[in-house]
Amino acid sequence: MLKNIMSFIKKNYLWIILSVCLIITLNIAEDIFEQEIMKCDTIAYNIFDVFLRNYYVTIFMKAITNLGSALVLISISILSFIFIKNKKFSLCIFLNLIFITISNQALKFVVQRPRPKGYRLIAESGYSFPSGHSMISMAFYGFLIYLAYAYIKNKNLKWTICIALSLLILLIGTSRIYLGVHYASDVIGGFLISISYLIIYIKIINRYILNTQKYTKWKIKNLYITL
Repeated sequence: MLKNIMSFIKKNYLWIILSVCLIITLNIAEDIFEQEIMKCDTIAYNIFDVFLRNYYVTIFMKAITNLGSALVLISISILSFIFIKNKKFSLCIFLNLIFITISNQALKFVVQRPRPKGYRLIAESGYSFPSGHSMISMAFYGFLIYLAYAYIKNKNLKWTICIALSLLILLIGTSRIYLGVHYASDVIGGFLISISYLIIYIKIINRYILNTQKYTKWKIKNLYITL
C-alpha cells in the first residue's frame, strides 16, 4: 500500500504541487473577497516596520525591487535574443514574460484588492493582489532556473545560477512587503500562482517549442556553454 502511494506521488508530484498551490491561493482569495486582513499580513508588517526598517536596508530593498521591474525583465528578454544562440530558448523566455504579465493584470482586475494603507517607501498605483513583482519575477526567473537546471551540464554553474536566482525571487517578494506596497498574502499568492503557471507552461513549451532537446549550445559573448 505504502509502495503504491509513493509510486503515485513520484509519477504525479508536479500535479500534486500545482493542486496544493491552487488550493492555498483560493483560500487566500476567499479571505481577500471577505475583506479580511490575514494574520500573516499583520505579522509581516509589524516585523518590517518595528525591527528591520532603516536607511541602509531601504536602499538595498529599493535596488532589489527594481530587478523585478518591467524595464529589467524586458531588457533581459531582449538580451537573450542577442546572446543565446538557440533562439527557441529566447522565444520561450519572451513568451513567458508576456503570458505572466497578462495573467497578473487580469487577476488584479478580477480581485481588485486595495494596496496597504500604511506607510509606503515608494509610490505605486493599481491593485494589490497578486503582487505583480512577485508573481512575474517567480515566473520569469523561475523559468530561467528551469532552463539552467535542465540544460546546463556544469554542476557548479548550474547550482550557482539556481541558488542565486532563487534568492533573488525571495528578495524581490520580501522587498514589496518591506516597501509597504503589498501585503504578505499578495506576495505569497503571487508566488503560488506562478509556480502553478510554470508547471503548465514548461509542459507546453517542452512539447511544442523546445521538443525536449537534451543538448544544445548557448553562446554568451565568447563563452560557449554546453547544455
